[in-house]
Amino acid sequence: MTELVPPKRVFPPAREEAEHANQPTVAPQTGDKAYRLAFQDMDFLLREDLRPVRFQLELLKPELLLDEAKIASTFVFYGSARIPEPEKARALLAAAVTDRQKLIAERLVAKSHYYDVAMALAKMCCRVDVDAQGWRNFVVCSGGGPSIMEAANRGAMEAGAESIGLNIVLPHEQMPNPYVTPSLSFQFHYFALRKMHFLLRARAVAVFPGGFGTFDEMFELLTLVQTGKVKPLPILLFGREFWERVVNFEALVEEGVVSEKDLDLFCFVETAEEAWGHICKWYEHEKLPDLDQ
Repeated sequence: MTELVPPKRVFPPAREEAEHANQPTVAPQTGDKAYRLAFQDMDFLLREDLRPVRFQLELLKPELLLDEAKIASTFVFYGSARIPEPEKARALLAAAVTDRQKLIAERLVAKSHYYDVAMALAKMCCRVDVDAQGWRNFVVCSGGGPSIMEAANRGAMEAGAESIGLNIVLPHEQMPNPYVTPSLSFQFHYFALRKMHFLLRARAVAVFPGGFGTFDEMFELLTLVQTGKVKPLPILLFGREFWERVVNFEALVEEGVVSEKDLDLFCFVETAEEAWGHICKWYEHEKLPDLDQ
């Protein structure tokens, strides 16, 4: 019998068509923006009524690239963009002039060790082997910015592993930290889509001391788990002293606005070893590596 092999496609690929459409124009009709291909027309794509389409694109692009990178799950790191590594924190204290500046600098120095803790925990995440199909689990994922986020990506890089950065366009310039894997460095316009990507693959979340952004991310996650929209997962709050000082969790229970069992949605930890031990216990059937390996 004759073997017939039909072509894989009969329509030209969009890239080829786009290149052809970009040829120099010689007529008024082809020179008007109405003639542009819709997906090449930035004026069209940025219209107010195209927001739903931009939502779809911002959801789809990272999803496709993370799938292509065979990332099955992530370990998400939340935390302040203002907590420097210890040496820089001590420099801030030395440069402080007023009593207020000294107080703030002293508190930053006290929290600066979490930079090292985040790095250490990120390195532990990298011990998890790929599965039989080559998919990677507990890949480090941060907001891509400085401080605690930088520490997480830095720890992964020093361990020889790739890591994800989910950056956001802000009025002031914010570059991804230099430790994010370039092919896994994403930029978002919509906070909502960025937060969705933080949690779609998350199988553990470390929450280090932070400000409004960290609070937003943490309480949204707690709400999603509390309401059953997300299955329970390890939520590790680093620094009991900090968290109980800035959030009176017990008062929320006493006021009747959360239940006693809601406080079991998270646990306080202080060290990378303690956090990883908690995760191993949570997923013990997954045979995660012991700390001494």
